[in-house]
Order: sequence, then C-alpha cells, then structure tokens
Amino acid sequence: MKKPIKSKRISKQAVIKLNGNIENIFPLFGAFEERKWAEGWNPELIYPETEKIEEGTTFKTNPTFDGESDYLWIVTKYSTETKLVRYLVITDDRFWTITVQCFQIDENNTKAQITYSFTGLNKNGNIQNKKALNNIFSENLKDWENEINQYLKCNNVKT
Repeated sequence: MKKPIKSKRISKQAVIKLNGNIENIFPLFGAFEERKWAEGWNPELIYPETEKIEEGTTFKTNPTFDGESDYLWIVTKYSTETKLVRYLVITDDRFWTITVQCFQIDENNTKAQITYSFTGLNKNGNIQNKKALNNIFSENLKDWENEINQYLKCNNVKT
C-alpha cells in the first residue's frame, strides 16, 4: 500500500508602498505589464490570443528550480473595481496562488498587499515551496517596491 501524501501548505504576506495613483499602479501587477519593472520576466501567452489580463488568461514561464516543468499560470480572479488579481500557478510537484490587492492611500500613493500560498503535492514539492517562499520574501518584497517605484520615477508615470 502506498504511503499517503503529506501535503503541506505555507503562506506569507507583505505590504509594499508604491509612489503612484492606484489607477496607474494596479495594471503593473498584470502578467504582461510586469515586464516593465521586473527584469527577466517573460511570460509566454497561451490564452487568449492577445496579451490581455482577465479571468482565464493563461500563460507559462520557465521554472525556478532545476528539474521542474514549466509553470502554468491561470488568472483566477481579476477585478479592476476592487483592484484585485489572483494567479494560480501549477507545476508537477506543487501549486500556489499569488494574490495582489491594491489600496489607495491617497491621490499619489498606493499600497499593495501581496500574498503567496504554496501547497506541495509531494515531499519534493514541500521542499521546493519552502525554498521558494524564502527566496521570494528574502527582502519582504521591498525589492518589488524598489523596482516598481524606480520604473515609475524613470518613466515619469503620472501619480
């Protein structure tokens, strides 16, 4: 008889402050707009035919760890009204969600609450998830904050 899978779920959240109006900030968390501020980010569109973020948009990216299959990303929630986007990311050994919720602080400042929740599908997935969470949050997402704010400053994005 096979041993049952001991799946583990781990999550972490951070809040970053961004120097811009929420209407300009929220789109930067779309998969294709992220190219503007995230060096090396290069999603490959699967669905729909154009790079449009909506519920059901599907794309893939290269894996982080050796031996992993490509990551399949699906937008499971997208609301311009509530400024919320959620991605489901799937690979052979694990899956995770990334949820970004933006809140307007004032006319020229926005905060983004970012939550990663990882679930391992086997022992290897559990190990990879722990490494991934530690890597992503090594600077508590201040690296994201700096990259986005630098993009906004250098490109004179109106606040």
